[in-house]
Amino acid sequence: MLWHEYVILLVVSLVAGAINAVAGGGTLLTFPSLLWAGHLSEIVANATSTVALWPGQLGSLWGYRSELGTSRRAMLTLAVPSLLGGALGATVLLRTGNDTFKMLVPYLILLATMLFMAQEPLNRWLRKRVAARPDADPSAASAQSAVADEHFSRRRWAAVLGFQVLVAIYGGYFGAGIGILMLAAFGYLGFKNIHRMNGLKNINGMCINAVAAGMFIANGLVCWPLALLMAAGAIVGGYAGAGTARKLGQKNVRRLIVLIGLGLTLALLLNRNT
Repeated sequence: MLWHEYVILLVVSLVAGAINAVAGGGTLLTFPSLLWAGHLSEIVANATSTVALWPGQLGSLWGYRSELGTSRRAMLTLAVPSLLGGALGATVLLRTGNDTFKMLVPYLILLATMLFMAQEPLNRWLRKRVAARPDADPSAASAQSAVADEHFSRRRWAAVLGFQVLVAIYGGYFGAGIGILMLAAFGYLGFKNIHRMNGLKNINGMCINAVAAGMFIANGLVCWPLALLMAAGAIVGGYAGAGTARKLGQKNVRRLIVLIGLGLTLALLLNRNT
């Protein structure tokens, strides 16, 4: 690699870290950048991106530590399918072979982009659910939800746990867009505190990516010089670069990511047919 390619990857990881801090979707930047600037195969690029972005999730998890303090039961219950599904998805990827994964990449990026596009409508739906509650005092509502959120029917828990396995399998295989799927499931389950939902989403995403990253590392699929470079960039971007992303505004950041995702899908499909 040439020196400017290292610079490109560092800048991309900084931006991805900042984007993850305010909107999510950083994988849609790091994965294709590793394909082109890093000159890696599709599977190695996916594994390296997973390992590079995982440390940044720790900072996000720390930010939601107070909300997670009252969600221990949900954390433990959801961690099991997250870990098992993440391991299964990573196993499927390892047995897929790069040629098959390369064929699927445009559709995976398109799926991740569509999920990212659905994030804002889902957030509006979740906010309406909270606003529609009969509680007159918002602080009282938060206090009540801290006690009552996890007392849901067994049928709903079973449905969400089954769905979480599927989300985790997809996450272990590719990973982009899993957050929006988990938020949708938590909304169906009946959680009403969006901050707790984000905290649960982050910790389960961390579980999925942790087991997948461990398997990728064990199978020698990670390009460590680039993973460490981008991990450092993602951490710095998540802490220091989020302000820049906020100045751009979430709408502009989201539009940029959607354009990148759709553009990448089109470019990869056209490249395959030429």
